[in-house]
Amino acid sequence: MMVTAVSRLLVMLLTFGCAHVTTCSSLYGSETDMLSLLEFKNSISQDPHQAFASWNDSTDFCDWGGVRCRMKNPRRVTSLDLPYKGLVGQISPSLGNLTFLKYLVLSDNRFTAEIPPSLGHLRRLRYLYLSNNTLQGGIPSFANCSSLEEILLNGNSLAGKIPADWPPNLQYMSLSANNLAGTIPASLANLTMLKDFRILYNKIEGDIPDEFAKLDGLQGLFVTANRLAGRFPQAILNLSTLVGLSLVSNSFRGELPSNLGNSLPNLQELYLGGNLFQGNIPVSLTNASKLYRVDISANNLTGVVPGSIGKLTRLSHLNLELNKLEAHANKDWQFMYSLANCTELRLFSMHGNHLESHVPASLGNLSVHLETLYLGGNKLSGSFPRGIENFPNLIRLGLESNQFTGAVPEWLGSLRNLQLSRLGVLYLHSNKLGGHIPPSLGSLQMLQALRIDKNGFIGKVPKEIFRIPTIFEIDLSFNNLDGELPSNIDNAKQLTYLHVSSNKLSGDIPHTLGNCRSLERVELDMNSFSGNIPTSFSELSVLAVLNLSYNGLSGSIPASFGDLQLLQEIDLSFNHLEGEAPAKGIFNNAAAVRIHGNQGLCGGAPELHLHACPFVPLDSDKKKQSIVVKLVIPVANRVSCCGHLCSIVL
Repeated sequence: MMVTAVSRLLVMLLTFGCAHVTTCSSLYGSETDMLSLLEFKNSISQDPHQAFASWNDSTDFCDWGGVRCRMKNPRRVTSLDLPYKGLVGQISPSLGNLTFLKYLVLSDNRFTAEIPPSLGHLRRLRYLYLSNNTLQGGIPSFANCSSLEEILLNGNSLAGKIPADWPPNLQYMSLSANNLAGTIPASLANLTMLKDFRILYNKIEGDIPDEFAKLDGLQGLFVTANRLAGRFPQAILNLSTLVGLSLVSNSFRGELPSNLGNSLPNLQELYLGGNLFQGNIPVSLTNASKLYRVDISANNLTGVVPGSIGKLTRLSHLNLELNKLEAHANKDWQFMYSLANCTELRLFSMHGNHLESHVPASLGNLSVHLETLYLGGNKLSGSFPRGIENFPNLIRLGLESNQFTGAVPEWLGSLRNLQLSRLGVLYLHSNKLGGHIPPSLGSLQMLQALRIDKNGFIGKVPKEIFRIPTIFEIDLSFNNLDGELPSNIDNAKQLTYLHVSSNKLSGDIPHTLGNCRSLERVELDMNSFSGNIPTSFSELSVLAVLNLSYNGLSGSIPASFGDLQLLQEIDLSFNHLEGEAPAKGIFNNAAAVRIHGNQGLCGGAPELHLHACPFVPLDSDKKKQSIVVKLVIPVANRVSCCGHLCSIVL
């Protein structure tokens, strides 16, 4: 329905001319609501999903899409629910006239500009969801929205400080993923009904106010990725109702409270990663028996993991990586035996600690539900850990950067009865492993990343690994592999990164590599490849880095390399290449091109500083042809003539 000029004027008067919105509402009732909705519609510039298709004269406004009204007369709008509609525009101040509104849900659209301050007059409003838009400016006051219980403003571009005054009945507040600054107002402690408070991914400074100790009903406190600092907030220890706590990626420091687990008996999720905490993991933590997710990664924790960790029988995620935790003697590994009681464990990471010696056999007693096991970046030694074959659901395995020796067991890829073929990530790089690469790795049909670089593997590259349909990264560099690169490499259609540098590979580079159209990075340097550079490489349209240096390649550089628009680095140095270098595309950027050590190259862009190619006159071939013609034609004429005369004589 087209809004007349009179209607527009009425809406403007309703929105801006009344001292109190409720007074206007009482005067105009349903008409006010309808006109306010139409003004909101007019503030929308794009409606890709036709959310407003029913907003016209032929339909009662209470039946418009996303609109709900109370049943009794006069009909008044109580709900406006239009999430995920792709709406582009601004939130009209006219919505402040919907004085019976209880639910306003406009999340996951593309609204811009500021939140209208007029929404702060909706005293019946209970739920305000404006998350995941592009709203800007400060947060207006909602102190007069006395019925407000939930406000979700996360995922916008709101700036300024967190307002100090809020309605007393507020239970859920999410201001995450904005550009808010300043400190956490101590006055928020007056919200005695508050159950969940989230300000993740902002620029909030200071500490968590001591006054928060009064929030005795708080269940969720999430302040991830801000600029908070200080010691572990003592106020938190009074919040015995806490179920979820996240202090991740701030600058909290000092030791964790020794009574942490006893003070928070209802805790189910604990995220303390990315801070500066030091000292031991409190033994009392294992008394918080409801915990199922624990992440204390990327701190400076020392000592051993409590041997009583197995008391957390509901544990599904335990992330202790990037600390300074130790395990030397058998008694230090008691936690591994204890973890066998955590029958729901799915993720266990102690990557980047100070673990030493052999991995105990009790590793194999961990949960059969284990999906992620990261033990890389320690000083573990001995042969490839046994017990891993007991994890039929394992998807990610990281044992890199240790001191493991011996061969990779053939069973790693052959235990089909245990469904280890679900393995998606296999990191064994930077160890002392040797022997041949097991062809059975090709049975890991869901493997995405294979990194076994920086070991001592010998023999040929097994062709089976290129039959893995999901593989996108293969890194075999810095080993002692020899022979040719398998020609079936183009079976790996998803291959994005191929690294086989610093081996003893030889023969031609397979031209089939050009069929791997997803390749972005190819590093074949420091080998003994020979022959020409395959022209099929010019089909690698998304190639960004190509390194073929320090091989025995010959022939010319394919001119088509200059057409690779996404190529950022190319290194062909120290081969036996010859002929004229390309002079277009990346070859005009000397900083991105390395071709030195090829004595036969010439020409190209001046920035490459190659010597000029030998001068060959453009018409030299024509002159030679001309001389031949002049010499041959007369002879031919005489022969013809002689033949004719001879025939006459005869």
